[in-house]
Amino acid sequence: MAQIKLHDQRKPLELWKLIGRCTVSCISVLFSQLALSLVPRFFSASPLFIQLILSALVLLVVVGLGRCSKRLLGVSGSASAFVFFSILFLWAVYLAVLRPAVSCLMDIAFNGAITMLIIGLCSIMSSNPGLVTYGSSDELVESSVAEVEAHNRILEPSASVLCHECPTEGSVLGRRVRYCRICKGYIKGFDHHCPAFGNCIGQNNHVLFMVLLVGFLSTEASYVVCSSQFAAKSQIVDRTRLETSLSGNLAISTMLFSIFQLLWQAVFMTWHIYCICFNIRTDEWINWEKYPEFQDVVHSQQELDVSDG
Repeated sequence: MAQIKLHDQRKPLELWKLIGRCTVSCISVLFSQLALSLVPRFFSASPLFIQLILSALVLLVVVGLGRCSKRLLGVSGSASAFVFFSILFLWAVYLAVLRPAVSCLMDIAFNGAITMLIIGLCSIMSSNPGLVTYGSSDELVESSVAEVEAHNRILEPSASVLCHECPTEGSVLGRRVRYCRICKGYIKGFDHHCPAFGNCIGQNNHVLFMVLLVGFLSTEASYVVCSSQFAAKSQIVDRTRLETSLSGNLAISTMLFSIFQLLWQAVFMTWHIYCICFNIRTDEWINWEKYPEFQDVVHSQQELDVSDG
């Protein structure tokens, strides 16, 4: 294959647009967290499980209202900025409300975890996921999505390897250059585009992505422990004050928010561990019909099943 020149089509946002999106995201975080604080304010006598369900419903309503409001106002936010400001909000609540009631060990653990999380978040936002800027005969690179798919359709069946095998650099699955329509770039080892991190997850930052997932889980788990310690001590001192004060409501609502995040991120983490074990990417799992190398594996397996039967 002749050498093909590719251009990085990703364009950075203008500064004023970036500031505008960050401002919208910051307002969204404040609005959603204050809305969540209404759950312990009015349902403090309800069990934690009921409050958790109500918090999820409140989040859905807030997200829906937020999207409608953005469309009416003609503005847009940033998912990565929303994640960043949510982390800062939890940290602010911890420092202003929870810290006096938290043990020294948990204080060190939480502050260390959230500091590393912010550093990791900034790193993955600015990381190169494996952007391909030029192609050669040993890379699956073409100048458009249609050409990539056309090239995939003429791949020889012998070039395919089983998904759970460890491919070499020269094998079809070892190259895995895919096109991201959001970033408008070709990513080697493309897994998916992550709106929460504002970047693609590819060969170069997949390890950082997994480490960051562990960081989110550990930070949220330590926050739940800290908020539990605060609630236990505050209820012993003055139960009525905890139920009626804004600080008490924020402590409980942010704990519910962290538990909700823990639940879905644990499932998300399990999914990615599964993909790693079977050497398959998220994009390949969802869109496997697009990639002949995976169809060949499925058809070969079906033929083996028929012959065995």
